[in-house]
Amino acid sequence: MPINRTSGNMYADCDTWNPIKGCEHGCSYCYLQKLAKRYGYRINPRFAPHEMNTVLKTTKILFVGSTADMFGSWVPDDWIEKVLEHCNMYPEVTYLFQSKNPERFFDWVDKFPLNTILGTTIETNCNFKLSKAPSVHDRCIALSSLDRFRRMVSIEPIMDFELEPFVKMIGFINPEYVSIGANTNSDARFEEPTAMQVRNLIKKLAEFTAVKAKSNLERICPAELIKDYVKKERK
Repeated sequence: MPINRTSGNMYADCDTWNPIKGCEHGCSYCYLQKLAKRYGYRINPRFAPHEMNTVLKTTKILFVGSTADMFGSWVPDDWIEKVLEHCNMYPEVTYLFQSKNPERFFDWVDKFPLNTILGTTIETNCNFKLSKAPSVHDRCIALSSLDRFRRMVSIEPIMDFELEPFVKMIGFINPEYVSIGANTNSDARFEEPTAMQVRNLIKKLAEFTAVKAKSNLERICPAELIKDYVKKERK
C-alpha cells in the first residue's frame, strides 16, 4: 500500500502512514468518534500487517499513526516493534510519532529511527474532562524529559486557557515547533478562546518556538491577526 499524501485535516508538511489504527482514549472531540457514530467507522484498535510492505518514500515528514494513538496503553508491544523495524529500513525519512501517552515513548527510545520527531497534544492548561487520556500535565512532563529527540506540540483542538500558565507549560517542553488548530467536530462542545486570546498566545509562543497555524484556526482567529507570528499551514 502507498503512504497517504497530504490531505484532509493532517499537517500540511506531513504525509501519513497508518499501520496501526483505532484508539481507546475516547476524546469527545475526535473526528473518528463522529465518523463512528454517523457512519459506523471502525475505531477499535487493529494492526494492518499488509502495511509492512509499504515503501516509505517521501520528502515530507512522515506522520506515523495519524488515525490512531500507536503508543496508547492498549497497543501490544509487538505491533509497535514491527512498525519501528519497518521505519528503520528507511533511515533517510524524517518521522513524526505523536501520542497522548508520551510516557510510553521511553520504552522505545533505542528503537526510534535516527530522524524522529516526538510530539503530543496539549489542548489547554485547564483540566477539562473530555478524554480518558493522561492529563496534559503528565503529557508535558513526559515529553519534556525526552530531550534527546526533536519535539513538537499540537494544540488542537485549542480550548479556553490561562495565558501565562499555558505558555509556561509549552515552554517547559521546549518544542521545535507548535501546530495550532481549531475543533472540526461539530458534535463536540467545549469553551473556545477568543480571537485575541489566540493572537496573544501565538505572539508569546513565537518568542521561543516556531508556530504553525492550521487553516481551520481561521474560524476562531482571522489570519490577519496572527500573520506576523506564524508559518501558515494549508490543508
